[in-house]
Amino acid sequence: MVQRKASVARRTTETSVKVEINIDGKSQFEVTTGIRFFDHMLCQLAQHGIFDLKVSANGTDQHHVVEDVAIALGRAFSQALGEKQGIVRMGHAIVPMDDALAMVALDISGRGHAFVEDSFKEAYISDMPSDLVHHFFVSFASEARINIHVQVMCGQNDHHKAEALFKALARALDMATRIDQRIIDVIPSTKEKLE
Repeated sequence: MVQRKASVARRTTETSVKVEINIDGKSQFEVTTGIRFFDHMLCQLAQHGIFDLKVSANGTDQHHVVEDVAIALGRAFSQALGEKQGIVRMGHAIVPMDDALAMVALDISGRGHAFVEDSFKEAYISDMPSDLVHHFFVSFASEARINIHVQVMCGQNDHHKAEALFKALARALDMATRIDQRIIDVIPSTKEKLE
């Protein structure tokens, strides 16, 4: 099987980002963005998606760092999947985190779209503005060319809600990127293309 790996670097006047991903990894990760909570969320993504992930980022402000990491990560996912032959394509997960419950459903359709319902009470979750959780999902979906629906179903603690979302994203991506042996040489679309 072709190795499903990619490396994407993104350098602007505001940020410097490098992302490496191995979709068929073993949950190995090295993440440094300068935003502790964001690092924690990206580690959850690798751990529960069973991806190998390296992220190195720095920048002038948190908004641009989160946005550009999401852009680079989305591009890396898309590149690593190649023509998407044999993938399950769709995935979903409902994940609890103490008081919180989150749902992510996605389709690796080639059409980037995000519908995100989150409900954070505070302006910050640890050291990260809470609105950047929403922005991460939108930017990632756009660049990965994934149709994604994200919902916090219930919860009181903002940290738990965000962490449940990232874990749900991880599990849904793991499901959708798996190879279905019945269609190993087939692109799972009646169009015979996912782009």
